[in-house]
Amino acid sequence: MVYQEQLTLATQGHGDTHDLTAELRRIVTAARIRTGVAHVSNLGSTAAVGIIEFEPGLAGDLPALLDRLIPPSRAYGHERAWHDGNGHSHLQATLLGQSLTVPVGEGRLLLGTWQQVFHLECDVRPRRRVVVVTLLGE
Repeated sequence: MVYQEQLTLATQGHGDTHDLTAELRRIVTAARIRTGVAHVSNLGSTAAVGIIEFEPGLAGDLPALLDRLIPPSRAYGHERAWHDGNGHSHLQATLLGQSLTVPVGEGRLLLGTWQQVFHLECDVRPRRRVVVVTLLGE
């Protein structure tokens, strides 16, 4: 069985994080998949999805770490081409990744006690984001 649903997020700009776990659990329940996988994909090249302990400290630490690793700068090749101030946003999102897969077992997401699925906005401005959730299983 295959089931697909889209989530729409309104982000507030660079560093804005959203916990997607409750919505993913709702989708798994609606799909009535007992065993399989949930594939989560952000549509766009300047935001990412991942798994983290979603608490305020880490929700702030992750964007701060990314800004230290890949800081905002006008020196990126993307900036010379587009002059839009978000070259680092593309690189940060690429580093984290725009998709992930979570196993589903016994009709639920198989996540550890301190694991939640998150969406991170890396772009420099607020965006309307679409996250596609595809469930495959039985």
